[in-house]
Amino acid sequence: MTLFCEQVPYPRLAEEFGTPLYVYSQSALTEAFEHYQTVFAALSPLVCYAVKANSNLSIIKHFASLGSGFDIVSGGELARVLAAGGDAAKTIFFRCGQE
Repeated sequence: MTLFCEQVPYPRLAEEFGTPLYVYSQSALTEAFEHYQTVFAALSPLVCYAVKANSNLSIIKHFASLGSGFDIVSGGELARVLAAGGDAAKTIFFRCGQE
């Protein structure tokens, strides 16, 4: 049995890019983001991606293209959001322990 990501067989990806290899499904990310927007639509939420979860610029750029906000905890994460085309006005900075 061969596994696929968006109709591309994983073995082909491993041959082309080597291993270890991290593969993300753009359609799965989009589907999850849109699901959150739909479920909470009555509240007009700003759905934010937590950059700490994965700071890959391609993923941040994809979420920015969907209109996502971003949850960051450092200046480095802000730099990554801005480099990927994220909107600073939709970026939330929270640092534990601050008063």
